[in-house]
Amino acid sequence: MKPIASFFLLCLVALTAQAQQPRPDAFPPVEESIDSKSLSMATTLDEMRQWNRYPTYSVYVEMMNHFVESYPDLCHLDTIGTSVRGRLILSLVITGSEPNDLHRPEFFYSSTIHGDELTGFYFMLRLCDTLLSSYGSSADITNLLNRVVIYINPLANPDGTYFGGDNTVAYSQRYNANSVDLNRNYPNPFGADPLDDIQPENIAMMNYAEQHHFVMSANLHGGSEVMNYPWDSFTSDERTHPQSEWWQAVCKRYVDTCRLYSSRSFTAVNRAGYIAGGDWYVIYNGRQDYFNHHFNTLELTMEVSNTKKLPAEQLTRYWYIQSHSLINYIKEVLNAPQSQPQGVHPVQAEYLRVYPNPTLGPVHIDTPAGTRSLDLSDRPAGLHIINVDGHPVKIIKL
Repeated sequence: MKPIASFFLLCLVALTAQAQQPRPDAFPPVEESIDSKSLSMATTLDEMRQWNRYPTYSVYVEMMNHFVESYPDLCHLDTIGTSVRGRLILSLVITGSEPNDLHRPEFFYSSTIHGDELTGFYFMLRLCDTLLSSYGSSADITNLLNRVVIYINPLANPDGTYFGGDNTVAYSQRYNANSVDLNRNYPNPFGADPLDDIQPENIAMMNYAEQHHFVMSANLHGGSEVMNYPWDSFTSDERTHPQSEWWQAVCKRYVDTCRLYSSRSFTAVNRAGYIAGGDWYVIYNGRQDYFNHHFNTLELTMEVSNTKKLPAEQLTRYWYIQSHSLINYIKEVLNAPQSQPQGVHPVQAEYLRVYPNPTLGPVHIDTPAGTRSLDLSDRPAGLHIINVDGHPVKIIKL
């Protein structure tokens, strides 16, 4: 073979290998070599306000409640459920100044279904703070919050993230406390064999989605940098998502905006920075395909950092690169292809606002017919399910 021909053949092999890199969650994970000192922890709210650390579990819960205490007219806190070890799976619901406007689209961000993929956890907390603190001072964010109901679940797998205890993320692991990969534990919408043991974290998430009509959502991961759109269960040649062209345009806008701040962003898998999941690597029983198929929610997977346990000193830089894209992705819901999921009732029929939740005792429930109040002071700590007008309401008593 001539030298020039050999050179081009080697280049072709290299490019092909780069385009077909396996996704980081496709194989049994290899633990990253991380210096625990680089995973600095905030032990108070004041320390967390510097945005250069990860929160302890207690600070995380305190932050989520503090958002509601600081901006009671703009948001409230939902408890999606509890983990195997009883940690809270929380969702901040940002409604803007018109919480009773039931005709706005619902958007959902969720992160860290794999407990050791920490960047998205930090992103979601900082996004909550940015959206709420900018209301009234930023016309752009004010308009967004008045037009979209935004749900943000920063931590879907708290037992995995705090596997080494509530005060550190240094020993975080991919799996939940039962050693199950939660992103391989959703029902396969394309398969006939049901799962025998869906984990409590996923059951809670499925029930939460069932109670809403999330038009768009995203599930944040780490371990690579790429926008991964559906389907995961098939290559695009085998089955193309009906909105694949729209997905590609959305992904391109996200990536292009990031590259305004760092030209090297989202180059880990291919030059485009986005790919159909199955073209990267086929997986089954993932959340993305379940949400897209069962709820007809437009959900994609965001791989937001090549390092799973991003050192704390790099968090601010990554936020600087992706913060505009994260906000702009929410705006995409205003022009998203609309459809009503089968088996999901419109939000108008299901609207219930429960606050404070978790509670030490008193709790208020807003319904279309008015506000009802309960006092759970004499009830034991734990999860309580209250029936309100035929709808189950989950309340956490602390």
